[in-house]
Amino acid sequence: MEDIEAIKQLKARYFRCMDTKQWDAMREVFAEDVRVDMEKEGGGIQTDREAFMSMLRLNVEDVTTVHHGHMPEITLTSPTTAAGIWAMEDMLRWPEGAPIKAMHGYGHYHETYEKGADGQWRIKTMTLTRLRVDWEMPES
Repeated sequence: MEDIEAIKQLKARYFRCMDTKQWDAMREVFAEDVRVDMEKEGGGIQTDREAFMSMLRLNVEDVTTVHHGHMPEITLTSPTTAAGIWAMEDMLRWPEGAPIKAMHGYGHYHETYEKGADGQWRIKTMTLTRLRVDWEMPES
């Protein structure tokens, strides 16, 4: 149960750091060789932490984001590995003048985790799948 709670805290830190744009702290949420699949989101597939952080900052640095994770299903697969699915909801608002005004999304994060030699859990793989996206475009 301690490991499952640590993974829940890890994911909470991911959401908080994303929304408050604390990029250095967020970097520590991921394994160095993380694989992030956001291809269906237009973010491609990133195969290391620095590539993912660069892509993320490029796409949401100036966007107000609110992420919520719900109903985690976490399974320990070994003493140092785990898998999880999180229901999620996010709202994004772009700055004035952007080609998109807002987005409200619903879906799931599918993740694996690994516990490092330092005893800390980190996200090893992450795939975002969406069930629905509502877009708001600027008035022309």
